Amino acid sequence: MNATMSGTRLFALALSVALISPVTAEPIVQAKPASAVTVDIPYQAFTLPNGLRVLVHTDRKAPIVAVNLWYHVGSKDEPVGRTGFAHLFEHLMFNGSENAPGEYFTPFESVGATDMNGTTNSDRTNYFENVPTTALDMALWMESDRMGHLLGAIDQKTLDEQRGVVQNEKRQMENQPYGQLNEVVARTMFPVGHPYHHFAIGSMNDLNAASLDDVRTWFRTWYGPNNTVLVLAGDIDLATAREKATRYFGHIPATPTMTQPKVDLAVPSNNGRTEIEDKVSQVLLQRNWNVPQSGERDADLLDLTAYILAGSASSRLAERLVHQDQLADSVNATNYGSQLAGSFFIRAMVRPGVDPARVEVIIEEELKRLLMDGPGADELARAKTSYRASFVRGIERIGGFGGKADVLASCATFAGDPACFRKSLDTIANITSAEVRAVSAKWLGNPSHTFLIKPGDRKPLGEEAPAVPALLRLPAVDARYSTSTSDVDRLQGVPQVGSFPPSNFPVLQYATLKNGSKLILAERHDTPIVHISYEFAGGYSSDYGGKLGTANFANQMLGEGAGDLNSLAFKARAEELGAELTAGATLDSSSASLSALTENLDASVQLFARMLREPRFDSAEIERVKGQWLSAIAQEKAFPQAAALRVLPPLLYGDAHPYGMPFTGSGTEVSVAAIGRQDLLNYQGKWLRPEQATVIVVGDATLEQMVTVLDRHFGSWKGEGAASTRMEVPQVTRPSAPRVFLIDKPGAVQANIYAGGLVPSVKDPGAVQMALSNNVLGGVFTARLNMNLREDKHWSYGAYTFLTSALGQRPFVAIAPVQIDKVAESLTEMNREIGDYGSGKVPATPTEVAKVIHSDLRSQPGAFETAEGVLGTIRNMVHEDRPDNWLQVRNAQVAAFTPELAKVAAKNLDANGLTWVIVGDLSKIEAPVRALRLGEVTVIDTDGKPIAAMDK
Repeated sequence: MNATMSGTRLFALALSVALISPVTAEPIVQAKPASAVTVDIPYQAFTLPNGLRVLVHTDRKAPIVAVNLWYHVGSKDEPVGRTGFAHLFEHLMFNGSENAPGEYFTPFESVGATDMNGTTNSDRTNYFENVPTTALDMALWMESDRMGHLLGAIDQKTLDEQRGVVQNEKRQMENQPYGQLNEVVARTMFPVGHPYHHFAIGSMNDLNAASLDDVRTWFRTWYGPNNTVLVLAGDIDLATAREKATRYFGHIPATPTMTQPKVDLAVPSNNGRTEIEDKVSQVLLQRNWNVPQSGERDADLLDLTAYILAGSASSRLAERLVHQDQLADSVNATNYGSQLAGSFFIRAMVRPGVDPARVEVIIEEELKRLLMDGPGADELARAKTSYRASFVRGIERIGGFGGKADVLASCATFAGDPACFRKSLDTIANITSAEVRAVSAKWLGNPSHTFLIKPGDRKPLGEEAPAVPALLRLPAVDARYSTSTSDVDRLQGVPQVGSFPPSNFPVLQYATLKNGSKLILAERHDTPIVHISYEFAGGYSSDYGGKLGTANFANQMLGEGAGDLNSLAFKARAEELGAELTAGATLDSSSASLSALTENLDASVQLFARMLREPRFDSAEIERVKGQWLSAIAQEKAFPQAAALRVLPPLLYGDAHPYGMPFTGSGTEVSVAAIGRQDLLNYQGKWLRPEQATVIVVGDATLEQMVTVLDRHFGSWKGEGAASTRMEVPQVTRPSAPRVFLIDKPGAVQANIYAGGLVPSVKDPGAVQMALSNNVLGGVFTARLNMNLREDKHWSYGAYTFLTSALGQRPFVAIAPVQIDKVAESLTEMNREIGDYGSGKVPATPTEVAKVIHSDLRSQPGAFETAEGVLGTIRNMVHEDRPDNWLQVRNAQVAAFTPELAKVAAKNLDANGLTWVIVGDLSKIEAPVRALRLGEVTVIDTDGKPIAAMDK
């Protein structure tokens, strides 16, 4: 189809869309009101004599226990001149303790821990992991050892190492487009002296000034049991929790009880404005208000206000700015609650060429309208349903970010009531439109501050003048706290785990729908949610020979209206049901997915069927979304990681290969501009059809129920004409010598290094061994590459390798964002690590092999905790044409993995055939990279086209 079309043709297509009638005449299934089924997190609690608060939630769905500790200390507690201390200490506590020296992750990887991490914000520091039930003693031993036995493990070398890692994390954040915004907002919205005036990452000056004495004082002040909440959730009961918490934590003495800062909303007295320039492709407009802290009733209501204004796809500002006037590519509103104050903001990504003032006018108009009239009944009902649905989806997880353990810990830490979420749910369920209007007017009628980030030359933000911290005077430890005797002999080291629970992968049930689609069901009745995914062939590679980006674009357009529902009406209907509908493509396949509340399953599946069977593909919506895509491509080119992933595949495969395209799936400006309605209809007709498709269902449903509801709405669906089949992906000969490509990002404070090569298909008989072998080199935290560049050299915040799934030769990619003055050294180390491993010079050791085997097999109970984890495994089986017993077959291969098999697989990694892409400031990286003589060096633009090298 031509890139342009006549007005007559365009009008005819628009008219044909307007006249589309539903495929079926079935009546619309009505949404049900909020379910009478109580959504709750039951818990039990106790406090040890030393002040440690312990919360216990029993959930037997998987043989795992979530261990979650919240220390009530964050960046708000840092003295002047010591910003970044809380976050620095989070890193230090991952670096080993007195009785467990070395990497903290090592024993956890060996037992298959999942969802393991630590985070720091303004108000708290938390550490969490999910472990197999039999590994609970090990996890509690580790957590208690770093709480009670840490200082002896921190020396100057450790401090310097983690200081370097944190500083590279700061550089990595700042190196992104819009990366200065968070710090600018903190400095602007809260005055000097306010605990929120500085961002949690801290300043380079203060991090450099941190001494061992400072670190030790900080630990003795904050990291005691009386300042901590421990949540144990999952396969555990109260008696077990009490016995183990007492055994491992009871001997640790309390620390001083520090006074928490007072609540200070710091509402500005006047409106303000800050404009900064950055290396960005479009204007970001953000308007901020200081509002009540989390836990307040008004904060709950402001959550609804955010949703109604710009928190959903059908919200007021989305309708005006994105759909109607098309002045912004996206808009969202968020009410972010913290301990001392909340932050409410509206953010819009202004379309290129649009005057931001026009966007500001509409934001003000819609805000005034809401403050005057309040939300309509339908708006409020959708907001309430979405709030509840979001909560239900979040607490499917036992641990991790936002899971049940997190909810309990947060409520206990900040509200003093682990069940504070119940109050919020009740408030939301019973609130009226008048109350939302009143609270919105009360807080959003206050002065605000507007931030504008526009394209230009980024200037270093600069650090505030360093200050000498005042002497910290610690109060005496409260006499009410005491310790108990422990029988744990810590000199014996980390407890060994003797047995592990088997994988809890559910039994798969099968059926065939009336339309020919295969149905696979995995029942999970722990959460009232049903996840459905319709799996098709036809991914990015199906664009070969046509317009790049068509597959992904067509799938996205499925959610932009169906049948008699235009884009906004379709999105509003989904929100009314509490349903999430998405569609997208990968390299070799595509899928359309539904996450539905059980109470609205039938109505949600009906909407899902209309999305797949009756997509409108409105020409006007195509042009709107096309504009968003073009902006997204420009954004990809501005972000170092995405820029590299756009150019690397064509360099690896060649432009004339089905995989020789940006792996973002977004195509190019020229190809996307040429996509028309007929292209989408052609894609739908060829690939989105039921005969050879598979429907995967995981969740709160039975086979009989799902066959009935799916046949009701999809049974008569039939493809028309001949279906397409996957093409044979041709083999590519690897380069005979390394190649190096440089992309200039003036002013970058980091260099992003990518190394790419080709390895056999995911369907290769040795694919499992290849994945395990990759884990030795760079697939996990304690792998060689990360231990070298992050933990040993501390030149990077993280260095990893990964394998992209592909039915043809798949790409192996190593990635390391490094400080820009260490690019040559880092490149040398990466090349050496890959070369030594691939050549067999430094093969995998028995210890490394045992680690990756154990991590893989023992992590499966945690990996299959959620419906999405189960669904993802089944999806891989479908697209890789695996047998029904694939998990058992695969696990047997994992268990049989040996150092020799690792060495054989590693031969696929040829350092002499690597393609390097390095994104950074050319004035700082070109000369040292060329001096390495690693391979032919070419300077390219963000489209992968060669450009003249910089003048010498």
